[in-house]
Amino acid sequence: MSPTSTSTASTTGILLALAGQAGGALRWDPQAACWRWPDPQGGQLYAWPQHDGKAAGARLLENAGVIACCRSGRILLGQGKRLGMVELIPAGQLGRPLQAQVLATIDAAEARTVISDGCTDRHGNFVFGTANTGADQRPIGSFYQYSTRHGLRRLALPVVVTARSIAFSVDGTRMYFADAARGGIMQCRYDAERAKVGEIREFAQAPERGAATVDSAGMLWSVQDGGVVQYGVDGQLRRRIALEQEQPSGMAFGGVDTRQLLLLGVRGGLYGLPPALAEELAPGVADTPFDDGPAAVADSQRRRQGD
Repeated sequence: MSPTSTSTASTTGILLALAGQAGGALRWDPQAACWRWPDPQGGQLYAWPQHDGKAAGARLLENAGVIACCRSGRILLGQGKRLGMVELIPAGQLGRPLQAQVLATIDAAEARTVISDGCTDRHGNFVFGTANTGADQRPIGSFYQYSTRHGLRRLALPVVVTARSIAFSVDGTRMYFADAARGGIMQCRYDAERAKVGEIREFAQAPERGAATVDSAGMLWSVQDGGVVQYGVDGQLRRRIALEQEQPSGMAFGGVDTRQLLLLGVRGGLYGLPPALAEELAPGVADTPFDDGPAAVADSQRRRQGD
């Protein structure tokens, strides 16, 4: 394929699991060797073990729309206006619905905003954005970084109606983001340690702006227009894959050597790509687990005592 050409394919995805009414947050959990996603309407957190045909659900006391896997094995949740953490119940054990430990309340004075998208950066901080759920649909959503070490820090990015398409370059120095309601996919320089951004500019024009991820070749993948599309590092469209069964809402790389690209449909279907198509793609980049380890917690406690 030449640098300027676009490859287009329509595929009947391989249905791997079916569970709930899915949102856009699909994640590969390398510690548990399973795929995880929340049902933002049904109060479930699903897990599908590799090479197993059935997804298992854990009940949540509050719906979650965004998740991240943690270094400790716990799960970080975006639940409405709050970030929370849950300890998973071992497989095979019955238990009560999972209640999250609240870590932070986001924009408490503004009732219209909720967490709408997020992922970890390459340093294990959680970066996320909010959406305006009010009828006015004014751009009042913001972007934030959360870490155990530094707490909640707002990123100096333009306000949006609905934050979406958050992803990071392979080296972690570039952040991608978008407003799902308007505009294109944006990019900026990103300093994880200082939670600073700069050189904000458009990366690619896009008719839709859904969930996003980056592969090991530095290509940005975006959910849009009934499938997923791939952009080169220059923002040019390189590949389009349409999923015939249902509209995708999320995607993630994972599995052995992060070589699988799975798609999550709006009706809860989890799909793999046919082998011939999957083999053409570069591997993904593994998510960095959210850093909730003892060192990060101890550092956070020292900072609080010093305040």
